[in-house]
Amino acid sequence: MPPAVGGGLAGSELRSRRGRCGSQAARAVGPDVATEATARSPKRPAPSSRRFEAPGRWALLALVTLMSFATRFHRLDQPPHICWDETHFGKMGSYYINRTFFFDVHPPLGKMLIGLAGYLSGYDGTFLFQKPGDKYEHHSYLGMRGFCAFLGALLIPFAYLTVLELSQSLPAALLTAALLTFDTGCLTLSQYILLDPILMFFIMAAMLSMVKYNSCANRPFSAPWWLWLSLTGVNLAGALGVKFVGLFIILQVGWNTLSDLWHLFGDLNLSMVTVGKHLTARVLCLIVLPLALYTATYAVHFMVLNKSGPGDGFFSSAFQARLSGNNLHNASIPEYLAYGSVITVKSARMAVGYLHSHGHLYPEGIGARQQQVSEPFVRVCCGSTKLFAMTEPSVLFLASPPLPALFPRLETSFSSA
Repeated sequence: MPPAVGGGLAGSELRSRRGRCGSQAARAVGPDVATEATARSPKRPAPSSRRFEAPGRWALLALVTLMSFATRFHRLDQPPHICWDETHFGKMGSYYINRTFFFDVHPPLGKMLIGLAGYLSGYDGTFLFQKPGDKYEHHSYLGMRGFCAFLGALLIPFAYLTVLELSQSLPAALLTAALLTFDTGCLTLSQYILLDPILMFFIMAAMLSMVKYNSCANRPFSAPWWLWLSLTGVNLAGALGVKFVGLFIILQVGWNTLSDLWHLFGDLNLSMVTVGKHLTARVLCLIVLPLALYTATYAVHFMVLNKSGPGDGFFSSAFQARLSGNNLHNASIPEYLAYGSVITVKSARMAVGYLHSHGHLYPEGIGARQQQVSEPFVRVCCGSTKLFAMTEPSVLFLASPPLPALFPRLETSFSSA
């Protein structure tokens, strides 16, 4: 006769959580057949309550999507000149098309996507993007604006589906979609060559993927469960790869994951092996996968930008030597300094910080108003960074040639006298 389930037995089950937990009847069914079928966090509602089938919900989704695209693509060609930060991100898209190296504070993914959109739409990367107000004239700019508008238009159906999944309320989902469709700020940001619509797309996509993945909690390790969990990780990498502001959605997903794992760990119907599988799946999809994709964007970034550009001086001489067109590219560096050489002195602890002769002093109230003697890049044109010309030593400082290398810990560059 099977033992009755009571308080004492529950206590013994709690203490013996080394193997399969649960009643003997559940164990008799097979390995985790009974337990994993109900491997759902206590905070998750039953599957029947999660299913919300309303007549016309997909028709309303189509209507919401149509309104979103209509508002985002309306008069997309206006104004026909550089607007606001298009001067920055359009220029960086041109850098990718021309494979010109540059330096920027944001991660590379968003700018690479803008450059790819311009390349696929026929833009040749010759427009200078100098300042707001410059006319585009014959240059093809609608491809880049259209790409940003496309991603911005997807925010509204994503928000509709997210709210519908969370609240199971069609009016709430429609209200959310309407507010975002006609929001002036969201609409304006989506119509120009900016990083913001790309960032918002990945953030909203990550939120939708997380909500959908939570809805599959009653079917762990199923195909939809793996799909939405993996898409969550992909979108997290995308959000962080566009701007570091994407860290906030990572915190949101991380908090949700910790809460979910806490409830799973407290479910005595699950074995420690099953909990370990849940933990491993989340580590792979929400940590390893995003980090791999984020790192891959930088690999593509450095692979594409192989020509010298305005960002060279922020990096080491060894890195600059790899860029085509740089003064140090394939340059031969002598082992010893020779008479007549002109040297440039740079800090050994940072990539920037060239010794440079400025005609300026530090402002009042900052130190003793000494001369400012550093600069982040080399001024080859004016020669003011070439500080020392090596001449023969005086009688008081005789040395047998060859002279040893000066400043062995400082990076040097050479040019003919």
